[in-house]
Amino acid sequence: MSASTKAAIFLALAASAPTAQASILSTPPPAFRTVAAEYGIPPSLLYAVALTESARIVDGRPLPWPWTLNVGGKGIRFETREAAEAALRRHLAAGEHPDVGLMQVNWRWHARLLRDPSLALDPWYNLRAGAAVLAREYEATGDWWRAVERYHSRDPERAARYRGRVTKWFGRIDQ
Repeated sequence: MSASTKAAIFLALAASAPTAQASILSTPPPAFRTVAAEYGIPPSLLYAVALTESARIVDGRPLPWPWTLNVGGKGIRFETREAAEAALRRHLAAGEHPDVGLMQVNWRWHARLLRDPSLALDPWYNLRAGAAVLAREYEATGDWWRAVERYHSRDPERAARYRGRVTKWFGRIDQ
């Protein structure tokens, strides 16, 4: 099965019926509910983090995009997994440490978890890697919003700004 076919399947799993109100997103898609349950994370929170990290408009709706890299603060969305993986390998060979995939898991801090470029860009694996990081931060803080902040940064100002972005997405998800 080609990477493009797998992406289409993942996006189908991620997609849910459009809502009547444009300002409200539907409930978290099945893939996010499944992984959230595996890690004990509120599904809407996991989905809001993914939307904050990698949202791309697909058929008029925002969806987390699995072939996303962030290098030096610049988000890059690729059309295929192959293109994203080739770029990721180039950046790693150049000594860079990008954020990877739909959950934008950082290679510098989580290389052991991501393991290799191909696996890091597998949508299900990346979703689980991000969930593992978020769950670990919750275990450390006992507070989901502090966990969200720490998912992004330990710098209080950057963490607070990030929390604000996640909160905006969270507020648009139909609970």
